Amino acid sequence: MENGNIYGNEKKSVVMTTALASLFAIAGGLAIGNLYWAQPLLAQIMTGFGLPVSNGGLLVTATQIGYAIGILCIVPLGDFVQRKKLITIVMSLSVLALFTCAVSPSFVILSLSLFSMGLVTVSGQIILPLAGDLSKPSDRGRIVGIVSSGITTGILFSRFASGILAGLWGWRAVYIIAAVLNLIMALIIIYVLPVIPSSNKMTSYKGLIVSVFTTFKRHKVLPKILLHTGLIFGLVFNLFWTSLTFLLSGDPFNYNTFQIGLVSLSGLAAAVFGVGLGKLQDNGLSVPALGIFVLISLVTMIFGYMVSDSIVAVIIIAAVFSIAVQGISVLSQARLFALSNEERSRLNTVFVVNNFIFSAIGSALASLLWSWGGWSCVMLGRIMISFIALVVWILSKSSFIEMDETIGI
Repeated sequence: MENGNIYGNEKKSVVMTTALASLFAIAGGLAIGNLYWAQPLLAQIMTGFGLPVSNGGLLVTATQIGYAIGILCIVPLGDFVQRKKLITIVMSLSVLALFTCAVSPSFVILSLSLFSMGLVTVSGQIILPLAGDLSKPSDRGRIVGIVSSGITTGILFSRFASGILAGLWGWRAVYIIAAVLNLIMALIIIYVLPVIPSSNKMTSYKGLIVSVFTTFKRHKVLPKILLHTGLIFGLVFNLFWTSLTFLLSGDPFNYNTFQIGLVSLSGLAAAVFGVGLGKLQDNGLSVPALGIFVLISLVTMIFGYMVSDSIVAVIIIAAVFSIAVQGISVLSQARLFALSNEERSRLNTVFVVNNFIFSAIGSALASLLWSWGGWSCVMLGRIMISFIALVVWILSKSSFIEMDETIGI
């Protein structure tokens, strides 16, 4: 046992089971969901503060910038420190930040509170590489798919639940309830998660952060992996969901937050299909599957441009697009974790920081494009970005095939 360890006895060998993967999925989903509570609430929050609804995207941007910094500064520690302790610390800080959001008296204070919450709500991105560490190579894609599906479910649940709760009790109640849920999960993690010591030795924190950036030097294929997820998950995904709130809250729909939350359930299709998507990596099919998912993203955005006044069409587009995004995310992350056994937390740091820098740009861009030309203008932006992602896949597939042959997939 480590000196001063209050969490239990160390276990030198921990077997990754479906049950443990499911716990990781729930914990990761709750953590990542904290970033998305605000999206269906933007119109209500901005109206309450007497500010233009189009500025609401800045709240999402503040959260994502904080999250990117937290990922960069905290998650790499997962390669070197006892992760149970690290996870419970950041989850506890998330609880405090969520309570602060609930009592924020102004737009500026709420923005700062959301930034702080994003900074510490990083436990999901410590859990995910831990799942990769504990998995057998032949089963890693499946396990990553389970945990990633939990994270996706957390995103969708937070959007859905926040819309309902805000419709009943106002947006502040959403953050109070979120804080309570995160507190409960922190207690469960303390009780259930085994202590898993790291075999890596950290010389200095500065050296650790530097080693995050040098992953690009050690893994030449890394930028190509990051471009796919950055363009589709980071830009297109956030352009879609942020602007969808604006679309549904205005003419011809005029939906309230409860109704917007119901529409967000269309994305559950991604969570349902996502559990099995990781097997495509395990079976050596990730390269063609990735291209298909990028193409689906492009096609759904084209349909979204042509049809925007039918709620049925919007729901179908959201469901199919969400499956494509989940496929790109799961396959890219499974490929990422196959690069190295010793630096998955650092690789995941690069992966998530990349995605959320793109996401912050996407959320801010949604507000800008919406102010320029509404839904049609935003959709044109999504179509262009999806097309660029398809070109990136065409240029990258030979490198991915070579990597798969090298590691024996």
